[in-house]
Amino acid sequence: MKKQLVLAGLLALVNLSAQAQRHQSQPMKKAGGLTQYVDPYIGTGFHGHVFVGASVPFGAVQLGPTNISEGWDWCSGYHISDSTIIGFQHTHLSGTGIGDLGDISFMPTTGPINVYKGSNKNLKVGYVSLFSHKDEVVKPGYYKVKLKKYDIGVELTASARVGMHKYTFPASKDAHILIDLQEGIGWDRPMETYIKQVDQNTICGYRFSKGWANDQRIYFTAVFSKPIKTFNVYDSTASAKGTELKGVKVKGVISFATTKGEVVYAKVGISPVSAKNALLNIETEIPGWDFNKVVADADAAWNKQFQKIVIKADSLSQMKKFYTAFYHTMIAPSIFNDVNGEYWGTDKKVHKNEGFNNVTTFSLWDTYRSNNPLSTIIHPEHVNDMINSMLAIYQQQGSLPVWHLMANETNCMVGYSAVPVVADALLKGYKGFDANLAYEAMKTTAMGDDRGIKYVKKYGYIPADSSRESVSMGLEYAIDDWSLAQVAKKLGKTEDYAYFSKRGAYYKNYYDAKAGFMRGRLSQDAWRTPYSPFISIHETGDFTEGNGWQYTFLVPQDVEGLIDMLGGVDKFNTKLDSLFIAQGDMGKFKSPDVSGLIGQYAHGNEPSHPMSYYYAYSGKPWKTAEKVRFILDDFYTDKPDGIIGNEDVGQMSAWYVLSAVGFYPVNPANGLYVFGSPVVNEATLQLQGNKKFHVVVKNNGPKNKYIQAMTLNGADYTKTYIKHTDVMQGGELVITMGDKPGTVWGVGEANKAVSVLK
Repeated sequence: MKKQLVLAGLLALVNLSAQAQRHQSQPMKKAGGLTQYVDPYIGTGFHGHVFVGASVPFGAVQLGPTNISEGWDWCSGYHISDSTIIGFQHTHLSGTGIGDLGDISFMPTTGPINVYKGSNKNLKVGYVSLFSHKDEVVKPGYYKVKLKKYDIGVELTASARVGMHKYTFPASKDAHILIDLQEGIGWDRPMETYIKQVDQNTICGYRFSKGWANDQRIYFTAVFSKPIKTFNVYDSTASAKGTELKGVKVKGVISFATTKGEVVYAKVGISPVSAKNALLNIETEIPGWDFNKVVADADAAWNKQFQKIVIKADSLSQMKKFYTAFYHTMIAPSIFNDVNGEYWGTDKKVHKNEGFNNVTTFSLWDTYRSNNPLSTIIHPEHVNDMINSMLAIYQQQGSLPVWHLMANETNCMVGYSAVPVVADALLKGYKGFDANLAYEAMKTTAMGDDRGIKYVKKYGYIPADSSRESVSMGLEYAIDDWSLAQVAKKLGKTEDYAYFSKRGAYYKNYYDAKAGFMRGRLSQDAWRTPYSPFISIHETGDFTEGNGWQYTFLVPQDVEGLIDMLGGVDKFNTKLDSLFIAQGDMGKFKSPDVSGLIGQYAHGNEPSHPMSYYYAYSGKPWKTAEKVRFILDDFYTDKPDGIIGNEDVGQMSAWYVLSAVGFYPVNPANGLYVFGSPVVNEATLQLQGNKKFHVVVKNNGPKNKYIQAMTLNGADYTKTYIKHTDVMQGGELVITMGDKPGTVWGVGEANKAVSVLK
């Protein structure tokens, strides 16, 4: 199913292999930085949908190339199979299943002015240009390519809110920079656009569009190093008079003459509030014209983040897989406010936050499972930004975000997955937000009536004939409600704790004991027919991007209860074994997201992510080790198709980062991490208060995937899980590996993983 592609553009990284092999298992030298191990091509093939271009960690600007091709595999605007560029756009999504953004497109050209982009069928008539991956350089904070049609070299870098362009032109009397406000990615369509020449070096404007984000607004100011000789405006392809224009598909063309090798720089600030703020962002973040300094600053920003987890590994491939995954976890949620604190709210008003960065792009159905828990370990300031942003959204729209993008609630995916994220932060002791407001927001969201919640309150389940994807919706609500119950308990709200604990067990109401699977329920005594646990019907069935096999095991909040429901430990283990073996036709309406199959386990989609760790709850942790190691080695590679499904805004990669170190948060809000099978030889986690948690993995190797023994701070440690509080205190965990299942570690009831809050 996957297509292996070898790119000449990767040679620069491959050349590091000799040095890496000479220093296997050695820590990274500061001179090179950990960014040298990041390969942004990973995930650009198959269905990874990752962003390629220049950005800084969690930056508002994702400045990169956009191909002319459109479709599902171009949700980020770029796919490794393509060799076309229509422009360099300042916002991109990374790893989503829906395309949007692609705002403020810049394209340098030469020759006669052409404002028609062209088409895949006829690349000669438009301004679109071919490129070669041989001419690309891609690394964190920097992108380089040559536009073949125009013989123009393009280099890009970025700060948090500003994109910086460097164009190396040939000799030309007709050199141009096209600003195309019509173009967007995927569903995105312009609704109102505006452009204006301010002076001989400055252009400003805005782009309002509709797509996945129903009412998206972005302003920009662009400052150029070379004076503008002429500036022409167009409405679509029709020429207009003057140097200012408002319309639906506005474009502007800057023109001047260039000498051979002449470099022209552009600094483009973006803002959700105003062009004035966009200029302020430029003046604050990139006041000068030192392109190389901006590149170096971006590299330093990434290295600072990568230093939070420093690993030792046996190969260059492992280093690349780890740090590329780590990189992908920090594209979003991205900053959505200006340097003065102003941002555009869900209520369509300008707000000014105090004390936190407002952020956007909340893919919570994906990220609550491991990317958000990862942040609670190593990104304390970002956790507080995220929670405060969610609480601001709650105050503006009356509920916590579901899938929030650029001040818009898309209501994409099932559940109210902000609840376990907020709950996890609160239960882990985060204090950078209002705990009472957080509880109010969670409870209000859980007690609404929309999206099937009224049925949960009335019946304890969502009738299959009342809502599509009813089973998945109900199972996600049970996870969310269990998380909310734990917060109620911590805050001494006894009645709420009892009520939401009951709702947290409503997953049992979707289980048909006769069929042996979760199933769409019509009433107390009637199930959806016909039924097959293999069938997956995309968007209109009872399951979200999955089937009955996968969703029968979606109970990470109460694995012990799931074990009992399925008939006890032995029957549970047999059923779980079957999940990884069963073969069957998913039907012609199967979701393309159901990928990375091991039997019916689908690692390419998020609901399956905790399930390989369930054996730690049922007395067979060595089976978890086998499954986890296979996934780490086979479903993540250092090739362009090296992610087995959508990156999903960092979730696929967060699974890898945590699992590679050796543990995973099966339950998203109980503060416990379950052990699997680490692939690194050492990992040092930089924690708050200058503390460090050091993981040493002895006798590791491809065959030695089973944990034999552990010590925590010198004392024997036999549990199959570790508490978040133990990790955050710092210390050293030593794990000894072997080629056969251990007979001491993890054996016995007292050592099993548990899903109750400790």
